[in-house]
Amino acid sequence: MTNPHDPYGQQPSGQFQQPYGLQPYQPPPQQYYVQQTYVRPPDQGMAVASLVCSLIGLLMCFPAILGIIFGHIALSKAKRGEAGGQGMAQAGMIVGYVVTALWLIPVILWFIFAVLAIGAANVS
Repeated sequence: MTNPHDPYGQQPSGQFQQPYGLQPYQPPPQQYYVQQTYVRPPDQGMAVASLVCSLIGLLMCFPAILGIIFGHIALSKAKRGEAGGQGMAQAGMIVGYVVTALWLIPVILWFIFAVLAIGAANVS
């Protein structure tokens, strides 16, 4: 005998079948909260000071020497991973050395001229 509720006369299979196109219920995927931590970038203060002092050294000689010193300190900290700005520290050192050399050349020439002038004055 057929099922009176089944108009097509199919026998029940004993299993519940989903209607066509519907997927079985699945719980939504669990969402995990991931706390994002802010990593502070390494300090670049000495590298910046090196470059700034070296550039100011174009006007006065003494800050260029400080730029060289700060550059060596910043470069060693950057290599150890304690600070950033390795390229800026190198730039500060290079500019500091060049500026110091440019300031020393006239000083050395003036010293040579003074020694020669004093030597020439004693000869006559």
